[in-house]
Amino acid sequence: QVLSLPIVVIVHGNQDNNAKATVLWDNAFSEIDRVPFVVAERVPWEKMCDTLNLKFMAEVQTTKGLLKEHYFFLAQKIFNDHSASPEDFQSRSVSWAQFNKEILPGRGFTFWQWFDGVLDLTKRCLKSYWSDRLIIGFISKQYVCKLLSTEPDGTFLLRFSDSEIGGVTIAYVIRGKDGSSQVENIQPFSAKDLSIRSLGDRIRDLVQLRNLYPNIPKDQAFGSHYNSERPGSP
Repeated sequence: QVLSLPIVVIVHGNQDNNAKATVLWDNAFSEIDRVPFVVAERVPWEKMCDTLNLKFMAEVQTTKGLLKEHYFFLAQKIFNDHSASPEDFQSRSVSWAQFNKEILPGRGFTFWQWFDGVLDLTKRCLKSYWSDRLIIGFISKQYVCKLLSTEPDGTFLLRFSDSEIGGVTIAYVIRGKDGSSQVENIQPFSAKDLSIRSLGDRIRDLVQLRNLYPNIPKDQAFGSHYNSERPGSP
């Protein structure tokens, strides 16, 4: 006999997401000398951060992991707390229910379902962009508005969609003649969208996008990700 990684048997593809969550939780947080199938119901948030980071890097096959600001956003999301500081979250613990049972406020999915969607999208369509640090990704819509509101017209950044599973959206600032600013968000792109036309080419197509936040001309930032053909070319 030999010890194995945890196994979950499923009977339908729609159980795959929940099965992956069960395996991840068991593999990351069970003790070696435990009673079989017994896993902690709550784990320190810092330990969860390490697990999410290792999972992200392994799944996407990248050396660029999650940053402190990413963990802060993820903590706000899973704990539904936008008033706490990064330090406040360090002493908290997260439950299995918060990870994969409770539906996120105002959404139709759990934290893990959302995070797994980000993993899949990044692995399939965004690996090179993430590895080049062109995608902030894990950032709230509200904080994006704060960052972009003081920037020049056409400044943009990329974040993972809050409202859809497996979507990446582009936020950009429009500055009026009177100096007022307005931040717009483009409809999120799914893996299917990006398989039809790549993210780099879509960014090239959108003339309202000028500089990647904080101040990198888009052709300089994304030029290596453009395909050689131009829209409408034979």
